[in-house]
Amino acid sequence: MKDLLIGIDAGTSVIKSVAFDLSGRQLAVTSVNNSFVTLEGGGAEQDLDQTWRDMARTVRDLATKIPDVAQRTAAVAITGQGDGTWLINRDGLPVGRAWLWLDARAGHLVDEMRADPRDRTRFELTGTGLNSCQQGAQLAFMKKNDPDMLKQAATALHCKDWLYFKMTGERATDPSEGTFTFGDFRSRSYSDEVFDILDLTTHRRLLPPMIEGTTDHHPLSRSAAGETGLLEGTPVVLGYVDMVMTALGAGLYDPSGNVGCTVIGSTGIHTRFARTPGDVVLNGDGSGYTIAMPIPGGFAQLQSNMAATLNIDWLLGLARDVLTAGGAELSRDDLLKALDVWVEGSEPGSLVYQPYISLAGERGPFVAPDARAGFIGLSVKHGFGDLARAVLEGLAFAARDCYQAMGAVPGEIRLSGGAARSPSLRRIIAAATRAKVRTSSRQEAGAAGAAMMAAVGLGVYRSMDDCAAEWVTPLLGDCDAYDEALSQTYDALFPSFVAAHQALRPVWKAMAHRPRISGAQE
Repeated sequence: MKDLLIGIDAGTSVIKSVAFDLSGRQLAVTSVNNSFVTLEGGGAEQDLDQTWRDMARTVRDLATKIPDVAQRTAAVAITGQGDGTWLINRDGLPVGRAWLWLDARAGHLVDEMRADPRDRTRFELTGTGLNSCQQGAQLAFMKKNDPDMLKQAATALHCKDWLYFKMTGERATDPSEGTFTFGDFRSRSYSDEVFDILDLTTHRRLLPPMIEGTTDHHPLSRSAAGETGLLEGTPVVLGYVDMVMTALGAGLYDPSGNVGCTVIGSTGIHTRFARTPGDVVLNGDGSGYTIAMPIPGGFAQLQSNMAATLNIDWLLGLARDVLTAGGAELSRDDLLKALDVWVEGSEPGSLVYQPYISLAGERGPFVAPDARAGFIGLSVKHGFGDLARAVLEGLAFAARDCYQAMGAVPGEIRLSGGAARSPSLRRIIAAATRAKVRTSSRQEAGAAGAAMMAAVGLGVYRSMDDCAAEWVTPLLGDCDAYDEALSQTYDALFPSFVAAHQALRPVWKAMAHRPRISGAQE
């Protein structure tokens, strides 16, 4: 009996394979830590073949947890880290290493491209602000700085597309990444005008066709069956980009339309659902993403601040280093528990923290490749707990900043991501946004979103509405109302948060271009 669906989420930190039954119950998960290298000058690259081997291993490992998994699997669906550039040649072999969304090398070229008056037209077609994460910017940088690399390439893929190719032999991408990078979101198709504005018309040959995973899929190849342990011919579904799949699995698609979804992962992803193209709100700054969803006419309008838990990781790393130097050893779980204690013992709103700690700068709700993190208002009265609270408040203010760039903050925000388990962070986000907040008990939302596409595509459900009613709604927790007094504190502080990042932009740029000592790294 074919009673299982496998959702694969090839993330930046971890590659996971998750088995679900047909009603959405999670049965098992296997994972491998992802690996990539960072380079001087802002590069971030990943080995394509190693990524495939790691993904195949996670699928094989499911057999150690579920009996007869190969015979029972009805379909496999794939999602993965978004943006980036994964080049292959005519023979399907990698052309160098993949450039990840973390890669910042195109940052200053993006500044020039965004200054071109035609970029507004590109933004209004794609619904998406240009930034150094994206394949369009990265291809433009390669064209200028490494044209031989592009000459060797036959196809430009994204992470999930590469894995789909390895599983099926098909060169394809999906409507989400295809249109927000190179297309017209209204028609869900590539746009000649966008290629022209990006000066990539001659490289359009690299772009694969877009396929819709809720209606089309391809069979698992014989060679991929041997490497994954699944049966040859098993249907393989190309999911949408991980940002959309995670939002779908976490509850973004709701009939009320007044729901947002915030994922506190490596990045902070803040999404509102637009029922039709006419419901999309394009801001004056030309930032954010408009991403097709696997729902007829529906879109996820998204603003993504580059770093979310990266800020928490940095903070806990400081604490661990100090404790280790003093002879104490605490695990990450112990430090995370201590984080809530530090936060709850500190005064709200005593500092402003700018959470732009990624080397790639910021992409939402403004684009600034030179943006950097920092505390404002420090004095001798502040301790580590104050810093900890300010970091969480900075993440909450970044969420509010992002939602306001897409129109009004939704009445309800559904939180997911590991950091959403923090009671302190949930309370702070609720108060900073004045939204009801609730979390989903869905542990692997990205893999679930991909598997939901497979469930609809195989006819297990007639529509995504029916699927969401069984896979998503029962897992939503109770709504937590915001604290009015705390909201008033944050309402008074939020304008300073915005004013700070506006004022600091020339400072960031000046620091990025400062003379450096030979051999020193940022």
